[in-house]
Amino acid sequence: MLMKAPLKTILISAFATFSAFISITYLSCNRDKCKTIVCAHGGVCNSGGCICPSGYEGSNCETISRDKFIGNWSVFEKGSLTEAAQYPLSIVRGSLITDVSINNFYNYFLTPIHGYIAGDTLYIPNQEYQGKVLFGIGFIYTDVTYGQFGRLSMRYEIIDTATTVVNDFGYYAPDGSNASMWNK
Repeated sequence: MLMKAPLKTILISAFATFSAFISITYLSCNRDKCKTIVCAHGGVCNSGGCICPSGYEGSNCETISRDKFIGNWSVFEKGSLTEAAQYPLSIVRGSLITDVSINNFYNYFLTPIHGYIAGDTLYIPNQEYQGKVLFGIGFIYTDVTYGQFGRLSMRYEIIDTATTVVNDFGYYAPDGSNASMWNK
């Protein structure tokens, strides 16, 4: 009878140790992955990563997406109707966090052209200025010569409202035109 008490104590101790081990293991595997994550600008943590609101990016939503587009650009382009040209333009901040204004677009427009940014993409929505309709899309990327976010490939169209003649810059690929290249 003396042997049963120590065996019972050993079994209870082993069961308690095993239960504690399982509890600790379970709790450590299911810890809150967002507990130490702080997302800036209203971002929300989900499964250990930030989901950023429109206009922001980065691991903690700390970067304004449009900032990589802001600055002076040198444009090299040849349209479906126009000869090769090189000219300067500038992109400046717009009123909303995703908005930009493009000055000297097409080396023609006196009014700044409206655009907006989503990630690495510049969108020019359909708009009309000085007797021309324009729209387009561009992608910013890293280039060996121009560095990080130093080159933009812009595809757009200019349509004359009086004649409906279209000058294409790579937007409609089958016409043989090429994208406009913008370098910082």
